[in-house]
Amino acid sequence: MQHHNHFLSLNLQLPPAPEPKGVYTPLLQVGNLIYVSGHLPVNYDGTLHRGKIGQDIDQEAGKLAARQVGLTILSTLISNLGSLDRIKRVIKVFGMVNATTDFEKQPYIINGCSELFVEIFGREFGIGVRSAVGVGSLPEKVPVEIEAIFELSED
Repeated sequence: MQHHNHFLSLNLQLPPAPEPKGVYTPLLQVGNLIYVSGHLPVNYDGTLHRGKIGQDIDQEAGKLAARQVGLTILSTLISNLGSLDRIKRVIKVFGMVNATTDFEKQPYIINGCSELFVEIFGREFGIGVRSAVGVGSLPEKVPVEIEAIFELSED
């Protein structure tokens, strides 16, 4: 799996990998699976994107925040694994969207992360199963939180 070389060619800037703010680990390997805890949209300076979709920010800003969560997840993967070389595929993406109760486009928001993973891992390996749900609030008033599961290659 040479996702790392493709990743480098995309020239993506990564935010800093966040430190846990509770009793959990950002990433856990079980067999050949990597479970990544819920990540927030971390900016390049370490601050967070904030706002409720449909109230403080619009859906386009929400989708960009979800992409930023994806970049933050990649940052955690690289800081723990050294690179993306051993990531074989995306298994699952679970996205939580902080939006007004009448907002119904949660899948559109989480596409911000999913489309990033397709850019990195390709259609065959970058698309896994997914859920996108609306929630009443999220930590630090962020618009999106996403957790993911990845499969590692055997080599």
